[in-house]
This record gives sequence, C-alpha cells and structure tokens, in this order.
Amino acid sequence: MNRTHAVLAVSLLSTALAASATAQGTAPVANATVPPGANTSDPSAPFYIDLTGLDLQTMPPTRDPTNSNYPPATELPDGAVPPRRGSGNFIIGPTHTAAPETAERPDRPKGQVHSFTLTSADSVIYKPGRVREESSLNATVYTAPTAPGDPSNLIITSSHAGSWTRTVTVYVPPGYSPGTEAPLLVAGDGDLPLPTAGQQLFTVLDNLIAEHRIPPVVAVTIGSGGQDAQGSERGREYDEVSGTYADWVESEVLPAVEQKVGIRLTRDPNARATMGISSSGAAAFTMAWFRPDLYRRVLAYSPTFVNQQWPHDPALPGGAWEYHSPWAGPARPNLVASGFTPPALTDASTGSPLVPNSPRKPIRFWFEVGDHDLFYPAVPLADGMHDWVLANENMARALAAKRYQYQFVFARNASHVDGPTTLQTLPTALEWVWAGYPQPVK
Repeated sequence: MNRTHAVLAVSLLSTALAASATAQGTAPVANATVPPGANTSDPSAPFYIDLTGLDLQTMPPTRDPTNSNYPPATELPDGAVPPRRGSGNFIIGPTHTAAPETAERPDRPKGQVHSFTLTSADSVIYKPGRVREESSLNATVYTAPTAPGDPSNLIITSSHAGSWTRTVTVYVPPGYSPGTEAPLLVAGDGDLPLPTAGQQLFTVLDNLIAEHRIPPVVAVTIGSGGQDAQGSERGREYDEVSGTYADWVESEVLPAVEQKVGIRLTRDPNARATMGISSSGAAAFTMAWFRPDLYRRVLAYSPTFVNQQWPHDPALPGGAWEYHSPWAGPARPNLVASGFTPPALTDASTGSPLVPNSPRKPIRFWFEVGDHDLFYPAVPLADGMHDWVLANENMARALAAKRYQYQFVFARNASHVDGPTTLQTLPTALEWVWAGYPQPVK
C-alpha cells in the first residue's frame, strides 16, 4: 500500500469506527458519583474507595493533583510540556495546543506505509478468540453482577469462544536500507482513530526522524481483537498480567511483518519500544515488565493500571492494580510463601504489589493521565481499584521508590486518552522515551 492509499484507508477506517461507536453506544465514561454502597469511610476495611481531592460537582469528577495522597509534582506553565531530558512527576494544562510536529511538512521525507490482516484462524496463541454477546457497546459490563461479597469479581456469562480479524499497519522510515536491522516501535489499538495510531503517529515520526530527534524506527500498529473490557478479546489481550501478549507479538505478528513487508527488525531490547492507550497502554508496560529481554522503552496514555483482568485470577485478583498497590479486598494467604507461585510472580518478584517487591528492571517509562480520567465506569465494580487517576499516581510513586527512569504527566482539563493532550505531548514523549539511544549522524 502506498502513502496516498494508506491515508485514504486510515480516513475511511476512522469514519467507519466513529459510525460503529454511534451505532453500538458510547465509549466508557467516568461516573458522576461514587458507586452506591461503596466503602468510602474506613481505609482499613476491604474495598475502600479513596475520595481525597475528588470533586464530585464536575462531570466527570475531577482530581486535585496537589492533594497530599499523590506524589509531589512540578507544575509547568500553561502550554508547556515536560523537558525532553527531565524525569519525575509533572502537571500540565489546561490549554492543549497541538505540537508543530503533528502537522505534515511538504519538505520532509515520508515513510512508507503497508497494511495486512491477521485472523484467529491463523493464530496459535489466540485461537479461538473471545466474543461477548451484548445489545450495545459494554452494556454487559455495565450491568453484570459481581460475585457475592466480592465487588472486584465481575461475572460475565455471555462471553464465549469466537473469531477475530485485525489490521496490522507498518510504517517504514524514509531511507530504510533493505536487509538492515531497524529499531522497533510496537503500538496497540492500531485500529482506532487516535493520534497514537495511524496517520498522525506516522506524521510525527516523519518529523522527528527528519530532525534526528529519534532513531529511524519501524512502527508496527496492531489492531485489538475486538470489543472492550471484561469478556472481550481486547480485554483478554491487554488486561491480562502476563507475558502472553508479548509472546504473541513476537511469535506471530513480527515474523509476518518481516515477511510481508520485506524488512528486518532488531532483537536488541534497548532498540525496541512499546506504546498504547488505556488498556493497550497497560499492555505496553506489561510487555516490557515480563519481557525486558525484548522491550525496555514504554509510552502510554491513560494506562489501565486498575482491576480489569478477566477471567478473575485468584492468584492476582487485583489484576494490573497490583503492579503498584496491594489487593484492596480481604486479607488472603501469601500465595508465594505457601509454595504456590502465580504466573505473574514467576519473574523473580517476591509478591504483590509487583513493582515495589521486584528487583528494578531496565524499563524507561513515559505515561500520562487526565484530571477528568475514568472513575468507576462500571458501577458494580465498587472495589477500590477502578480509579484511573489514583492508579497512575500510585504507579508513579512506586516507580520513584524503586528509582526507575520515568516521566509521569498529570494533565489538567483532560479526559481519558485525551486527544488534544496527546497531540500536545506526543512528539516530546517519543523523544523522551528514545533518549539515550544512538542517534543518526546529521
């Protein structure tokens, strides 16, 4: 597929997805109120929901980034973005103007774009897929009951085996020399009309590569397996806390990319990055966490470091929440000490939460959350583990305590995977993620 055809395809895909979303229902949004009957008063009791700094008068609720329960952050002037070489916690906004690198420059060389499809019939790891029966988008999730006495365990009975077809789009940088190994960027949710997938991302890469601010990377954007959240193929792939998705990309997607596009991809983990939004943002981190031998650079917008893993895993009942914070439910036996090591803990960690209790890994991580980000979008899940802002603040604290190389951005006047914020920050975020990698000679 040439560049003109690729632009047309992305445009048509965006239109189709927008129409599909309208037909099926709205995307997940934050609630305006605390789930009925939730524990908001006793931090020592199970499933406590922390309301510190939460303004319930706004729609959706907003968080004060300076409240005492969050790690300290540097507040930048409105319109500014974090420095390209700085680390730590930053507050930006409320004005989000698109960075100049997001606009096409006629004088800049353009990368080539190729697309192909994968199906579950040809898969080994994700065959069959998962399909959730429902009348509108996420209706089943919003109305499903939870296990008796356990609001963390959503019961989905309409999920069953099914098939999937997805698009893989490959950006090959200008000047790529056939036969040479190229640095790699893998992006999830490549089928969504977002700045982090498709034409907008490729334009940013064109500009940054031309300015020698990042290496000439090959970008592989991968569509999800379909639907969203618990019981879906997308949720199965992105929200599971394991190395399965990274193994699938390595064994099934990248070999197809090399064969169909005629390129070679590096196996050097320092020359490989992952990227995603929401659940695919959490998956981007999970890929590096379980396979640091493959990936060591990560970029994520509104990553879902909350309890979304499904089916419910009794060995890690908090899902991705347990990267940074303890399980919020009743006390349970120490599964590691009792001789049973859950799959999530087989990487030399000593137990949950994973980041605080594991040796520091060679991961460089940039991530963002908005003050209007998701807050308990599924009312039944009043489990103390579905506040996206709190989850990401806790993640920043855990990374700082372990002295990781990270940059965390709290964006004012920004919703879940906020488009204007993404267009404002994506160029410098990519540059920060690739810092320290040898640059091409000007």
